[in-house]
Amino acid sequence: MSVYNLDLNNPIHVHFIGIGGISMSGIAHILLSNGFKVTGSDMNKSAVTEELEAIGAKVMTPQKAENITDDIDLVVYTAAIHPDNPEFSECVKRNIPMETRADILGQLMKSYNKSICISGTHGKTTTTAMLAQILISAEADPTVSLGGILPAFGNIRIGKKDVIAVESCEYTNSFLSFFPTTAVILNIAPDHLDFFKDLEDIRNSFRRFAELVPKSTGKVVINSEIENIDFFKPEGISDFVTFGPNSESDYYAADVAYDKNGFASYTLVCKGEGSVKIQLHVPGFHNVLNSLAAAAAAHINGVDFESIAKGLSQFTGTKRRYEYKGEVNGITIIDDYAHHPDEIRATLSAIKNTEHNSLWVVFQPHTYTRTKALLNEFAECLSLGDGDHVIIAKIYPAREEDIYGVHSEDLAALISDGGADCVCINSFEDIARYVKEHAKPGDCVLTMGAGDVYKVGELMLK
Repeated sequence: MSVYNLDLNNPIHVHFIGIGGISMSGIAHILLSNGFKVTGSDMNKSAVTEELEAIGAKVMTPQKAENITDDIDLVVYTAAIHPDNPEFSECVKRNIPMETRADILGQLMKSYNKSICISGTHGKTTTTAMLAQILISAEADPTVSLGGILPAFGNIRIGKKDVIAVESCEYTNSFLSFFPTTAVILNIAPDHLDFFKDLEDIRNSFRRFAELVPKSTGKVVINSEIENIDFFKPEGISDFVTFGPNSESDYYAADVAYDKNGFASYTLVCKGEGSVKIQLHVPGFHNVLNSLAAAAAAHINGVDFESIAKGLSQFTGTKRRYEYKGEVNGITIIDDYAHHPDEIRATLSAIKNTEHNSLWVVFQPHTYTRTKALLNEFAECLSLGDGDHVIIAKIYPAREEDIYGVHSEDLAALISDGGADCVCINSFEDIARYVKEHAKPGDCVLTMGAGDVYKVGELMLK
């Protein structure tokens, strides 16, 4: 938990180690807009660092001890920065106050009257972006911190000091550093098992997150399908509302229908408070649930049904969430961030409502620990029907080393043993070549994973 009291009304000099990260850059944007002096470092320059420099930050590459100067008041670093980092060790030597990214983001929330934090194993980015679009439609002028890219404003939006909407990740319990007035819990499933011991450990973490809201005025929005939801209900809470697929929930969807693109329309019903027709422009029933969560969070914070419907109708998705990449030789290419079995099932369910012939799924497993822990679940959800094809790419290691005794070939073998058409190809160039040689006009290529598998579609389009 943070011990540094950051005040937006008292600008200081803040240095970011790893300023090019999507969340770090967002915090830097907020500080710059409030008159702070911002410096930072990263391994390489990027479009993100160039944008920060354009609005007044000083960004240095590479990371080195000389970047730490005497006038720095506070240093912010990510979980990826270790004590042997030259800037980290220099700050320790100089006894400069240091805080994690999550702690500082939590401190920033104290400057807003309402802080709406969206958590869950899946759907955080999309739901936060949907909520942002609703709040903008309601002229609430929100500040928004996203873990993805929304075409309207990127990963950060700076609004007036009244409401902030924040994507809140459970990994390493970082969301326990936050100060939500409204806590949203989308779903809870086994994930990040390199940090959490088991599902019970994960559920306990989300319970602690829900308990962060103020007891007399706090609000919790939770998926009614989560097992034993009363476990997550803080004692004495002001509002504890549910969303879900049926009338047992406080907010639910009636008369769900899909168009040829797989986009859903439905009637949003709030028990005792009326209903409104919703038209989405993103596919799949999982996005119906995401939109219900966003609508519930907005409504209990004073947003009317008309603004909710307008905002959701204007939402067209974020980058790497069922993103249309283009078409080549009559073959449609879609990219999605799905990297957990539940997410894969949701994406495959969404694509079934679209018009295409054969489906080519190119899946890149993300981290060795997740692949090993959920190997059978991955094989089950990727065992497609007749006429469809699966290609498994090399595991994206992220923060891990290849020491867990699991590889992409193991997953491909399990899928093939189940009777599905599946091959394992390590090189993106070879995958792109293989698909272009075998796919036919009218087919759809779906790249999935949290790593860099999107490059397969870009190679095909080239």
